Amino acid sequence: MSFQSIKLVFFQLLTIGLLYACSPEKPIENPKPEINKEKLKQQFIQANKQIIQKESDEMDYYAKSHQMQFTATSSGIRYFVYNPSAKGDSIKDGMEITMAFKVSLLNGTEVYNSSESGKKTFIVGQENIESGIHKGVQYLKKGDKAVLLIPSHLAHGLLGDFKKIPPQMPIVYDVQID
Repeated sequence: MSFQSIKLVFFQLLTIGLLYACSPEKPIENPKPEINKEKLKQQFIQANKQIIQKESDEMDYYAKSHQMQFTATSSGIRYFVYNPSAKGDSIKDGMEITMAFKVSLLNGTEVYNSSESGKKTFIVGQENIESGIHKGVQYLKKGDKAVLLIPSHLAHGLLGDFKKIPPQMPIVYDVQID
């Protein structure tokens, strides 16, 4: 056996010995981190409260900067009737209504309007549109012209509409109920 061969065998034996010596005697268990579900729940509640407060502040700023006296509802929707109907019927759940509209972001960017897409006709509380519209129009009467501020959780929520409305964005609906 040559010196090179002896050296190679020695190196291989040394490497095997080191690997064997360094290997754990039993497998190391990765303990699962303990998840405190109540603490996690409280963190989500706190985060949601912060989002709601941020949106509320933004809607307050919108109202103040546009000098409109909005009425706030318990759901977070705000409405301002700028041209009330003299004798229209109050809108209730289950009624069919038609409305002209303009949808904008709080910064004034118009995203949709009925001039381009046509008026919306729907049964209040039963059609597939933003739940904030269903709730908001019930504070109005047929013939009213009003502005509705709708918080994101009643508009397009966490994801937006994947087109023109970004995630977590309150929206402004300027409506005329026919």
